[in-house]
Amino acid sequence: MALSPLNQRRWRNFKSNRRAFYSLILFSILFGVSLFAEVLANDRPLLVNYRGEWRMPFLRFYSEADFGGDFKTEANYKSPEVQCLIISGGMIECFDDPEGILSAIHEGAYADGLEGVKLGWIIWPPIPFSYNTINDLGGQAAPSAPDSTHWLGTDDTSRDVLARVIYGFRLSVAFALIVTVLTSAIGIAAGAVQGYFGGKVDLIFQRVLEIWGGTPELYVIIIVFSVWQRSFWILIALMVAFGWTRLIGIVRAEFLRARNFEYVRAARALGVKDRVIMFRHVLPNAMVATLTMLPFVVSGTIGSLAALDYLGFGLPPSLPSLGQLSRQAQQNLQMPSLAFTAFFTFAIMLSLLVFIFEGVRDAFDPRKTFQ
Repeated sequence: MALSPLNQRRWRNFKSNRRAFYSLILFSILFGVSLFAEVLANDRPLLVNYRGEWRMPFLRFYSEADFGGDFKTEANYKSPEVQCLIISGGMIECFDDPEGILSAIHEGAYADGLEGVKLGWIIWPPIPFSYNTINDLGGQAAPSAPDSTHWLGTDDTSRDVLARVIYGFRLSVAFALIVTVLTSAIGIAAGAVQGYFGGKVDLIFQRVLEIWGGTPELYVIIIVFSVWQRSFWILIALMVAFGWTRLIGIVRAEFLRARNFEYVRAARALGVKDRVIMFRHVLPNAMVATLTMLPFVVSGTIGSLAALDYLGFGLPPSLPSLGQLSRQAQQNLQMPSLAFTAFFTFAIMLSLLVFIFEGVRDAFDPRKTFQ
């Protein structure tokens, strides 16, 4: 679908801001990569060939019995016994000396029971750990420093930091975008109604906002999570409930200013419905000021999530969280790699988002033209 001349001008304005344009490319790459976190970082193989059959354990459950073992529980693919069963096609007994049998198979020196058997193979992700994988550090204390196995080290519970950063980045951005979209929709609609109609509607809304704005958000979150178990969607609902007021002031001011413009009066005189005037004619003029605030909404949401996780009132402990990483960095000052990882992750993520929305703001500004 071809863009309208107005949107073409906006796109040219956005591209003319090189910092915003390249930030959008870099952020899109990072977020796009994080969407495939299960392929990049997982403690289950991407692909297994067992007796000529292709299986994808990272997408589907397979028990040890599916590979010739005895148990119906999920196969531990890092176990030498399971690897031996997969590679040998389940044709030999692998539980006596699985590591020795694996070495003999790889060296081509093991022939007993494998005549005419097509050997299997396993393809692992680049990072063979998920965000909740407890790793065996071979007696080394956790957290551990970065090495060839754990590129950013491990946290204080022996979980791979890089895997948690990838999953946590995706979770934080998705959380912030969902909250921003919902709060913006509610806030813009409320501010439009308040500013367009004015009078008693504006007065009542202002009193409601004053009362709601005085409600302590942190205390409410603590009380709610003391009654219900911490949940991703409950936290989103609470963040939306307290965040929708951020844009009301700006939208209200723009509608108060535009409600008496000549084109608005003319539309009223022609019998155009109020909702059409509000959202088709007045709202586009208010979007520039609104978009100016969006970077602060997004970055503020990410910061609030990190702060709540740091305090222990955010996402469930079972989910990957960048705020939890910051708390672990504070609790393990002897391992500075944790602090550097948390700092640079937040700095890069928030900087890219601010640069992108800065370009979006300039693109919607009618006073700026493409040079």
